[in-house]
Amino acid sequence: MSVIDVGGQVKAGEALDIQAVEHWLKSQGVTLIGDVELTQYSGGASNWTYRLKYQNQDLILRRPPQGTKAKSAHDMQREYEVQNNLAAYYPVLPKMVALCQDQSVIGCDFYVMQRIEGVIPRANLPAELTLTEDDIQHLCINVIDKLIELHQVPYQSTALAQLGKGEGYCRRQVEGWDQRYAKAYTENVPSFKYIREWLLQNIPEDSTSCVIHNDWRFDNVILDPNEPTKVIGVLDWEMATIGDPLMDLGAALAYWVEATDSPLFKATRRQPTHLKGMLTRKQVVDYYLEKTGLKPENWVFYEVFGVFRLAVIAQQIYYRYYHKQTQNPAFKDFWIVIHALHIRALQLLATQQPIAQQLIEQYQPQLEEILAK
Repeated sequence: MSVIDVGGQVKAGEALDIQAVEHWLKSQGVTLIGDVELTQYSGGASNWTYRLKYQNQDLILRRPPQGTKAKSAHDMQREYEVQNNLAAYYPVLPKMVALCQDQSVIGCDFYVMQRIEGVIPRANLPAELTLTEDDIQHLCINVIDKLIELHQVPYQSTALAQLGKGEGYCRRQVEGWDQRYAKAYTENVPSFKYIREWLLQNIPEDSTSCVIHNDWRFDNVILDPNEPTKVIGVLDWEMATIGDPLMDLGAALAYWVEATDSPLFKATRRQPTHLKGMLTRKQVVDYYLEKTGLKPENWVFYEVFGVFRLAVIAQQIYYRYYHKQTQNPAFKDFWIVIHALHIRALQLLATQQPIAQQLIEQYQPQLEEILAK
């Protein structure tokens, strides 16, 4: 069995009009030889991703989900141009092929890029990868280094500069995610009242500005199948922007589940950061700050923000399930994830705010009772 990441069968209700796509690709000067082998990548609750494999081409097509209304969250032109403009400075991006904004083709905007063949490290590494503890540490550091390299891209005099909205990134993020949680709230999840108030009262000035990925996870990188500690690709640029790199790191650490974490928090794990050899969250922060020279006044703010932000993302998805806007069974228990992230955020704050520990002690029995049902 190959360790190389491949797609699976196209899901019901997510069929792609391949004849229309092929006709459009040929009109863009793309030569296609032989019949297509069409598959779809799962994993992610956002844009739909397909693989179009021909004798002479191996292509990836990205499009927004059916019925998408929020253009900013699924802006194909923006995602395409970010990668196109960044490629000269950050050579681990897929090569863009073409962008389609003619909705008569398949009913929505979409873009096509070349596929990077490799290994995508999801919740668990493929069993065929026999990595030692030293190998895993090397892989971990390489993934962090790729984030640092991104944050050092000289964007100021390029088209990438247009992504940003200027100073005040941290404030816009905290206020924006706070409003999103309020809109997506359901009665079976915590209010995050104390966390939200603390974040709003402790917003720092931006540390600096740079290109940030905004969804940095192990399952958004591609590893060399022949040297699986080496990063050869970085995917999913839909949320990339100009912002504070410490916010990017804080958001990334929300996904960073360690072997010593609680069973409830471990239930949120979607990347192999629990393996021996992986750096702890604290070691990641120490390594990043040493390499970049950044000196935040209060690192805990960024990590608490990252956990809250992930809770909002999960709650926005769960809100759709709760209100029967989707029947996807994968979203059924997302409310439990929200509770796990609430506990995690309070634990982080408890290192500085004694009241957070009191809230945990009050909340824990209630949570155990809820989960027992």
